[in-house]
Amino acid sequence: MGEPFVVDNSLVMSWCFEDEKRIYSGKVLDALGEHGALVPGIWPLEVASVLLVAQRKKRLGKVDAARFITLVRSLPIQVIQETPGRVMGEILALAHDTGLSSYDASYLDLAMREGLPLATLDKNMRKAAKRSHVSLVDP
Repeated sequence: MGEPFVVDNSLVMSWCFEDEKRIYSGKVLDALGEHGALVPGIWPLEVASVLLVAQRKKRLGKVDAARFITLVRSLPIQVIQETPGRVMGEILALAHDTGLSSYDASYLDLAMREGLPLATLDKNMRKAAKRSHVSLVDP
């Protein structure tokens, strides 16, 4: 795999929680360090939301959350912003057509627009990517 890719939040957050780590997500993390990744503008809010919920449920302490944020900030992940018009137009339509949430559709849309593969652990996103002719990351 020699090009950047789009990585979704389900995969990124698997790096944070010991019980969610998988061989695939570890290989994607290694590839990300070498090639970089893109994420839609919603991604930082999704990361923050997962960390907040994990802290409230006592699954993660503040120090561990801060350590994870430091890790994520050090990675070559580029956040691509969208206009409200695209979000409420093309991305909403894609979500409707694929059965994905608007959040998940934003990752698929970015992969489609940039012609890049998608890295995800989400089964529905993997199916939607295949139906949309978006390749999946295979590190």
